[in-house]
Amino acid sequence: MRKRIVSLFGMLAFGGLLVPTAQAAVTDSAPGGFALAETAHIAASRDRVYAALIQPSRWWSSSHSFSGNAANFTLDAHAGGCWCEALPNGGSAEHLTVVYVSPGETLRLRGALGPFQSFAVDGVLTWTLKDSGQGTDVTLTYLVGGYMKGGFDGISKAADGVLGEQVNRLQHYIETGSPDPHP
Repeated sequence: MRKRIVSLFGMLAFGGLLVPTAQAAVTDSAPGGFALAETAHIAASRDRVYAALIQPSRWWSSSHSFSGNAANFTLDAHAGGCWCEALPNGGSAEHLTVVYVSPGETLRLRGALGPFQSFAVDGVLTWTLKDSGQGTDVTLTYLVGGYMKGGFDGISKAADGVLGEQVNRLQHYIETGSPDPHP
């Protein structure tokens, strides 16, 4: 199973590299975890960005889902709410749990995204929205810690590519109505 998950992250990272991000970086990596940050300037108000952000089924990539269809995502943007995914045959996956909501400003979630669920790790994913000129600066940070055999260095770069792609898809969706920058 580990080999399949690492291969999946490898493919995801490669896909993420095809979509340029405004600013993306693994800001720290250590044997016990990593931190990454993704930023973009979106030509829309904070309220409009937030309204789109809490509808991941409209902009998240289907190739980065368990079901193969991002339309299966839901996000209950209230403390204790779930970023969940419906799976075939009545199955489901909890990707993240909402822990802090300040509409139009901050959305914070906890959990191990996607393939990280198979490891003894936890993460904190925070979206921050700030007015900037005629739009909104959006920053996503993801801090992951725990135990992963072999450490986090390689997989942190793959996660950075994947999340960078999602930030770009969010930006493209808000600015054009389509999440795919390469139709």
